Amino acid sequence: MNLKKNALLLLKWISICVLVGVFSGSASAFFLVALEWVSQIREHNIWIIWLLPIGGFSIGLTYYYLGKDAVKGNNLLLEEYENPQKTIPLRMAPLVLFGTLITHLFGGSAGREGTAIQMGGAIADQFTGIFKLDNSERKTILILGISAGFASIFGTPLAGALFALEVLCFSKINFRSIILSFLVAYIAYFTVEFWQVKHTHYQIPFVPEMTSNTFLWVILVSILFGFTSMLFSRTTHFWGNLFSKIIKHPPLRPFIGGIVLSITIYFIGTTKYIGLGVPIIVDSFSNPSGFYDFLLKILFTGFTLGAGFKGGEVTPLFFVGATLGSALSLVVPLPIALLAGMGFVAVFSGATHTPIACTFMGIELFGLESGFFIAIACIVAYFTSGSIGIYQSQIVKGAKHKLYQRLKRQNLEDF
Repeated sequence: MNLKKNALLLLKWISICVLVGVFSGSASAFFLVALEWVSQIREHNIWIIWLLPIGGFSIGLTYYYLGKDAVKGNNLLLEEYENPQKTIPLRMAPLVLFGTLITHLFGGSAGREGTAIQMGGAIADQFTGIFKLDNSERKTILILGISAGFASIFGTPLAGALFALEVLCFSKINFRSIILSFLVAYIAYFTVEFWQVKHTHYQIPFVPEMTSNTFLWVILVSILFGFTSMLFSRTTHFWGNLFSKIIKHPPLRPFIGGIVLSITIYFIGTTKYIGLGVPIIVDSFSNPSGFYDFLLKILFTGFTLGAGFKGGEVTPLFFVGATLGSALSLVVPLPIALLAGMGFVAVFSGATHTPIACTFMGIELFGLESGFFIAIACIVAYFTSGSIGIYQSQIVKGAKHKLYQRLKRQNLEDF
């Protein structure tokens, strides 16, 4: 009897993983193709940036009248995991897809991971009712949605599986969830491969030996990456709080923000700080970036998301970290590609409190040879990035939480 029950349970969860992985992976594949399409339209028709206020207003109105709880985005997934209340609305998926494509079409600075994770989470949670899952099982479903969305959008299944577990701080996560997180990540990843949608590839052609001098330089730049993570997170929250305080009617926030962005983009005379910025990221691995590039990307992304436009923060974090690392190659005696790669994942690590997932992401993207450098950068940035990350509803626990609690008890300022 127990054998039959266990077999049925196994079949149920494998079926859920296949369904979540295929649907989420297909949604990400469609999103990646559509995102490339709207980005090309924007780059070949720069005048379209003047329509950014109209695009912002349409996003604001859509979320105001149809969004309801979906407006919380990734934070809703984190809240529902910690305190399950009601199923993630399926409308979150088309709403965030629409909002993100409009944001990128008209020139906002945003990413794509938030969109994929929200689509994955919304799709996955629909199976809660279909399979009549309890609250404990629903937590597993949310992990699967986050894992599938992340793995499929970046082409990094190991990092996707670990990110879903780590962003929830590994708390209250059972062994079943860990195994299923990896399974669904690979299903979602291979689904995107099936649709023949390609991901961006990066290379670190040379990795030096780890000497005592090299180690000190790695620690130093990693501290800078951590401080940059803190700056990014606080800048995004600052603009969000400022828009909420000054402009009471939500649909007007992206409209006003769109006006400011359009005028600013026109006067600076370049589009390198809008959209995903992937070409700039790729270039930073071989050519030194300007020291102001990462700061301007932080400003543009924080303002865009704070105003109410949609997208994610992770690809802009890649941009910020890679261009900072690239710029540092002018003064730091380490290979430019290695510095860019370290910054790429380290700034992400600090802003999301996920050093393990980011380390594995670096290994998946850049190769095992750079793994030791990547791991140090991610861990140091994690501890030096402050207690506030990009996800306001994320509960920070573990070693970092204990460190900051100790600092508070000693009446020291949050660094």
